[in-house]
Amino acid sequence: MNYMFEAGFLGTRAPFFMDLVTLIVAFLPLLVAGAIYLAKIKKYKLHAFAQIFIFAFSVIVLVYFEIGVRVGGGFNAFIDESSVSYNYAFFVLILHIVIAVVTLIIWFMTLIKAKKYLALGIHKKLGKITFLGIVLTALSSMWVYLLLFVF
Repeated sequence: MNYMFEAGFLGTRAPFFMDLVTLIVAFLPLLVAGAIYLAKIKKYKLHAFAQIFIFAFSVIVLVYFEIGVRVGGGFNAFIDESSVSYNYAFFVLILHIVIAVVTLIIWFMTLIKAKKYLALGIHKKLGKITFLGIVLTALSSMWVYLLLFVF
């Protein structure tokens, strides 16, 4: 597990695991957009499979990230080397966490109740909300990364 805390590959102060997770989250909106495109071209089974796969992969990445953060000393250990004020970075972190958790819950509910939501006609609306949340999660994660490891 020591490899997680070796120097990352993006040329910042971040450890390897943080670079890897940030890169994956940055590309997550593109992956989800591809899965949404499958529904638009009426490949619904492939759309469902892609969404479930991407969601499961995202949860695995989240667990990997949480392990790295906990073992690495948490937010306080990472903010120490930053020139950004603790309060500002903490506010951005909390905002990011709220966006990510709400998005994860809505995404999960959209997947679990997809057939019911299709019948009710709200699946597409929830999908759009989920996609917006994924985009905001990606942007806010990059914001946190910049505050902790670049500035």
